[in-house]
Amino acid sequence: MSAPSPGTGARPFVPVLLLGLAVLAWTGFQTWQLLAERSSLKEIVAGQGAQVEQSTKLRAALDRIATKTARLAAAGNGDAALIVDALKKRGVTINPEGGAPAAR
Repeated sequence: MSAPSPGTGARPFVPVLLLGLAVLAWTGFQTWQLLAERSSLKEIVAGQGAQVEQSTKLRAALDRIATKTARLAAAGNGDAALIVDALKKRGVTINPEGGAPAAR
């Protein structure tokens, strides 16, 4: 058995080069896709700013109404007591002191 001559053996340079280029291309494409998705998500979040502000104002107004209703119920108003009881049955907790709602 004779050793193969230097010119007849398979050279790994071309397959390794192709594999490296494929990995580089895949990584570049994935990076481009992620950056595009990131910018889309930023636009969506920025577009929701007005709705979030409106919902915060509505939540504060509803909390004030619920607090005033709870105070009326505590003062003996029967209709307010019915409303507070109905809200309790549905799992709504009213803070009678009117403080800020608990953070989520």
